[in-house]
Amino acid sequence: EVQLVESGGGLVEAGGSLRLSCAASGFTFDDYAIGWFRQAPGKGREGVSCINSVDGRPYYAESVKGRFTISSNNAKNTVFLQMNSLKPEDTAIYYCAHDPICLPQGISGPVDYWGKGVLVTVSS
Repeated sequence: EVQLVESGGGLVEAGGSLRLSCAASGFTFDDYAIGWFRQAPGKGREGVSCINSVDGRPYYAESVKGRFTISSNNAKNTVFLQMNSLKPEDTAIYYCAHDPICLPQGISGPVDYWGKGVLVTVSS
């Protein structure tokens, strides 16, 4: 039912930019929080950014605040993550997430549905 399909990953040099897209289907898009997590090799999956379904506000992990911007095209059921000033430590698999906990205090699970993930590699 719920499907999340990420795109836009790839290889970019440090300081560069990349935009990820998540095409969602199977649910009423703006009735649920939606966001992005990432997982680097050997590390746990961490929340990156999300849009709260109640107040419509974007929230960001401190590590990406000021560099990443989340946005959505509700008519197309698509959420984006614009990533600027990329750093090697941003290298990870990025996952689109349906209905995460999305609060100013943090972005966390449980998550109802995940996309399959897309690899972002930032070279030095």
